[in-house]
Amino acid sequence: MKTLRILVILPLYGGSLPIGRYVSKALKDLGHLVETFEAPDFNSAYDSLRKLRVTADRLDYLQNSFLNVVSQSVLAKVETFEPDLVLAMAQAPLNHQALKRLRRDGVTTAMWFVEDHRLFTYWKSFAPFYDIFAVIQKEPFLSDLEAIGQPNVLYLPLAALPDFHRPIDLDPVELRKFGSDVSFMGAGYPNRRTAFRQLVHLNFKLWGTDWEGDHVLEPLVQMRGARVSPEDCVKIFNATRVNLNLHSSIQAEELVTKGDFVNPRTYELAACGAFQLVDARTLLDEAFADDELATFTSMDDLLAKLDHFLAHPDQCRAFAERGRARALKDHTYHSRMQALLDFTASRIDGWPRSRETAAADLDFPPELHEELRQLLARLGLPEDVSFNDLVWSLRQQQGTLSELDTAILFLDEWRKLYAKRG
Repeated sequence: MKTLRILVILPLYGGSLPIGRYVSKALKDLGHLVETFEAPDFNSAYDSLRKLRVTADRLDYLQNSFLNVVSQSVLAKVETFEPDLVLAMAQAPLNHQALKRLRRDGVTTAMWFVEDHRLFTYWKSFAPFYDIFAVIQKEPFLSDLEAIGQPNVLYLPLAALPDFHRPIDLDPVELRKFGSDVSFMGAGYPNRRTAFRQLVHLNFKLWGTDWEGDHVLEPLVQMRGARVSPEDCVKIFNATRVNLNLHSSIQAEELVTKGDFVNPRTYELAACGAFQLVDARTLLDEAFADDELATFTSMDDLLAKLDHFLAHPDQCRAFAERGRARALKDHTYHSRMQALLDFTASRIDGWPRSRETAAADLDFPPELHEELRQLLARLGLPEDVSFNDLVWSLRQQQGTLSELDTAILFLDEWRKLYAKRG
């Protein structure tokens, strides 16, 4: 596939925010030109509306008005960047009006809905307005989407970013801070609170938010329940002997739900070469073999396996090595994004649309051909990249321009001037 221009729309906040950044990095690694709409830059202003102490209906009006401004900002970015694809992450600030405008203008749109469709139901309102809708669950979700007018649905599980989620060496200070026999990184959902109260006798650390109000678990919560950065997550994964991975449930009595979607932590832990104990999921067998991930099916099973694996570190290492190999082979954001682009090309007629002449086909003097090839390699661009995309990439660079850089930018200005006079 040729080089594409892709605009990735991040949410204001939330779990799909780091995933959106991994997506952008993977698309760039695949050789595409990527712009990221930084919706989090608007989040502090959005939050300030709540502090006005106005009536609920007024607050709702103000928040909707604000989100409309953000949506209009996305449209302005689209007009400037002219992307082949607008890829929105879950909870991206794109309203119905903006999506209708993009469809009217022939701009291909996709959403990666990386959330539980049973818990977050806004998909019912927004899914039909996207050209492509990628999800992390199968039936009945796929049929439900088709029933409301979304025929282009792709099952696209989550993944890891290999050059970020990887084994790392930690110094003694980091090992002391992030290390423990057992740890869990994530939010304090009811089922997790209930389960983890039975683990307080272990060398156990809890990381993440929403753990307040529980006097039993409070001594285990690290950093006073602050949000953990993706960088620190990787350190926790690497420093922990047994990483617990219990999927969320709002039902406290249902500790192991045996649900369908597989959370991002599963793939990230595997790519880090970290050992994990994960609750059984219906879609997990499609992602990993039995000897690649250790699973548990109940609280009694979890307790027994914790005792077993803490006593057998060699088995933990073997599981971790096999899990990492599988993650690198099949579960990277690079492979997920390629699958999304291939699916889009198969479903949208004429996508991606043709662009202008390739840069290499322009009439450069022969003595500059090798230098041009070196420039394309330095920018990570294929030789069939368009001239406009080459110019765009050059304008993103920092530092001193070479003679060839300057000549290309001068040629771009000359072409624009000539086009206006023509």
